Amino acid sequence: MTEAVRHTDPASSSRDVKAEARGVLQSLRRLFDQLGPIRLSSTILFLILALMMARFSWTTPLIQDAERALYDMRASVFAPQVEKEDRVVMIVYNEDTLKLTGQRSPVDRTILAQALETIDAAGAKSIGIDILFTMPQDDDALLLSTFKQLQTPTYLAYADPKYNPEIAFAEHEFLKDFLSEAEGPNLKPTSIRLNTDSDGVQRRWTPEQDGAPPFMAMALTKPNPRFSANDGTIRYLVPANADMPVFDKFPIESFADPATAEMLQSFIQDKYVLIGGDFIDRDRFETPIGAISDLEGTDGKMIGLEVHAHMLAQLLNDDMPAPIPGWILWTAALIVAICGGLSALIMGNAVKVAGILIGQFAFFLVFPFFLQNIGADTLTLPAFGWALGWLFGYASVGSAARTINSKQRAFAQGALGKYLPQSIAGEILRDPEKLSLHGEKRKIFAVFTDLEGFTKLSHAIEPEMVATLLNDYLDRLSEVALEYGGTIDKFVGDALVTFWGAPIAYADDGERAAKAAYALYQAGEDFRKNVPEGVPPIGRTRVGMHYGDAIVGNFGGEGRIQYTALGDAMNTAARLEAANKALETKVLISREAMERTGLDWCRPMGKITLRGRSTPVEVFEPVPDWEQKDREAVTAIIAAHQNGDTDYVQALSAMMKQYSEDLGLGNLLKRLEKTKNGESYALG
Repeated sequence: MTEAVRHTDPASSSRDVKAEARGVLQSLRRLFDQLGPIRLSSTILFLILALMMARFSWTTPLIQDAERALYDMRASVFAPQVEKEDRVVMIVYNEDTLKLTGQRSPVDRTILAQALETIDAAGAKSIGIDILFTMPQDDDALLLSTFKQLQTPTYLAYADPKYNPEIAFAEHEFLKDFLSEAEGPNLKPTSIRLNTDSDGVQRRWTPEQDGAPPFMAMALTKPNPRFSANDGTIRYLVPANADMPVFDKFPIESFADPATAEMLQSFIQDKYVLIGGDFIDRDRFETPIGAISDLEGTDGKMIGLEVHAHMLAQLLNDDMPAPIPGWILWTAALIVAICGGLSALIMGNAVKVAGILIGQFAFFLVFPFFLQNIGADTLTLPAFGWALGWLFGYASVGSAARTINSKQRAFAQGALGKYLPQSIAGEILRDPEKLSLHGEKRKIFAVFTDLEGFTKLSHAIEPEMVATLLNDYLDRLSEVALEYGGTIDKFVGDALVTFWGAPIAYADDGERAAKAAYALYQAGEDFRKNVPEGVPPIGRTRVGMHYGDAIVGNFGGEGRIQYTALGDAMNTAARLEAANKALETKVLISREAMERTGLDWCRPMGKITLRGRSTPVEVFEPVPDWEQKDREAVTAIIAAHQNGDTDYVQALSAMMKQYSEDLGLGNLLKRLEKTKNGESYALG
């Protein structure tokens, strides 16, 4: 057996592609037409805004405050916990030191010189001094002499007015001279500048400054390429035990006092020593972990020296969070905006839709925490921006979708309104289940119309005029049917088929159907009185109405369906309409329908046997312009006929004089004369 090989026709494939392309273009054209240029432009603008929000929320005023708050929460929750960071020791001037020395600013330099001798003798790895020497003191010579004798690598604070505007020119000049005199093999300048964000919170390393000496943490240790740019996130440490601080901190006078200095040397041997101030009124910074670090009920701020200690520990741990590439942030922003837009188009079960929307917001909340936990740098991750971008995308597409839906709804309601009353069309659009998607048995009032002689007329005039007249005629009748709440089933030539009781049934369907039946006749009369000049006379509109069972619903195939009614009610109404010709009446209503109208303006027209039927039907004709006594008189005549009373002939003949132009009444007289004892008159 050989296997057949299917060959693809390149020309056919090309045609398919072109057809798909045309389909896409047509869809876009319809979208443009439905939205209009202004709405479409605003939608695109809002989507672009959503993208920008999801990408640049960290640099957008007000929004960046929310981003910072979320980041601080992440940084606090997932800050690394340590028992103690014992590689770094802080030695500080504090309020007690100031009381002891009687000197606040500048700090006492003699006590610093004495402490440095102790630290140097203890064998510290390196020393960082976070104190700016910007004015002369009497003990400068002692301190400079100590600097020259140090064996431990020491780094002395330097600040440039270009980056530190709080330093005056004269102060800077003295600082340069002091450093120049102090500098030696083991003493170098170091940059101590800490750049906070605009809200005053210290979250990140200070970028390298042109011409500035190495940053303190970098100067105290060996070079680390991962920290060379100094532009990453500070990974603050938190204590595993709330009763223990992260770093040991000693007052500087303890190392200057010979009585305690020797005992403390073991605490700084092979350690990185940071010397600076711990004052309540200066050099204090808010940090992302302020609430956690506020162990003693202070203001939660951290002294600058401790910030340097955290950065030094971070460098020693080689713990620089990996930055998220810009292209990933752009991609994420685009996905967020698209997801927001697509979410506005989600249809279906409300619980399911709510679950999808809540799930997306949960992702925006949880995913940044996940990234923070695995060591990613989420400092510039637009978590709040994602939510806001999603919301803008949702709102923009949702607004456009509502516009389209509104127009589609208006179109659908207009289309349904050609067959259904506006009230019913509106209800079906709100609840499509009311328009049954399958056949169901219903009790309905069926109404058929027919224009007498129109087929013959259509052969006598031009086709264009036929179309004009027919459209005008059917428009008039459709308007009447819809005005009275009927459902238009179909048009069959010049005939209108309509019914009441489906797809939605109302208690007054019978009354409205009967009034509509008579109004349809009147609309036909008005039409034939107003035809253009030169058109041959047009006959009357005949109407038949019956109440009974029918199967109502959508019928047809997959390609086309029609909402229609089938069954006895429809067939009987059609035969009643046709019976008007033989009975010379205008509107015939069966007893089954008449008894449910609630109206008293119908006269009985005897009992007839419709063509193709064996069961007689009692029929009535609406005559709302008759006096009640005349309708009652005809009713009495019909009753007398059923009882075999022949005197009715004279009574009906007398009425004929009053209603001489009533052809139906004359026809009734003829039929009664041909039958007796209430017999049915069979139509041929």
